[in-house]
Amino acid sequence: MSKDSSIRAQLSELLGEEWNAPDSPLRREKPKRLTIYQALKACDRLSIIAAVDKGREVAVAVLADGTKVVLTDACPHDGGLLSDGFVEGNRIVCARHGWEFDGLTGECAHKPGLRVACEVLSKSEDATES
Repeated sequence: MSKDSSIRAQLSELLGEEWNAPDSPLRREKPKRLTIYQALKACDRLSIIAAVDKGREVAVAVLADGTKVVLTDACPHDGGLLSDGFVEGNRIVCARHGWEFDGLTGECAHKPGLRVACEVLSKSEDATES
């Protein structure tokens, strides 16, 4: 295999063309994301869940103090999903490289001035389905 061949070509060479067939057990579809309302109902304290808001991929988290937040579901470091990470106190931690973001402001602990879009939800927003 050459270095410049695509991942798809390399997989086809290793696994055969069937690996990418729609019915292949090796092919995974992205799970359907919950609405913010559904995610809030499913999200316990110190957890984070992937959701969608008006077509935009977001993450819903409940911080240690019970505050509920919605943030962009992409780490600015390399695009990893923040919803694959975890909540530690009032920080969101990216699973890929451990970058930490303040759950209230979105500010990155590793690069001051860098932040993810973050919104603290009020009690009335928690109760209404969007």
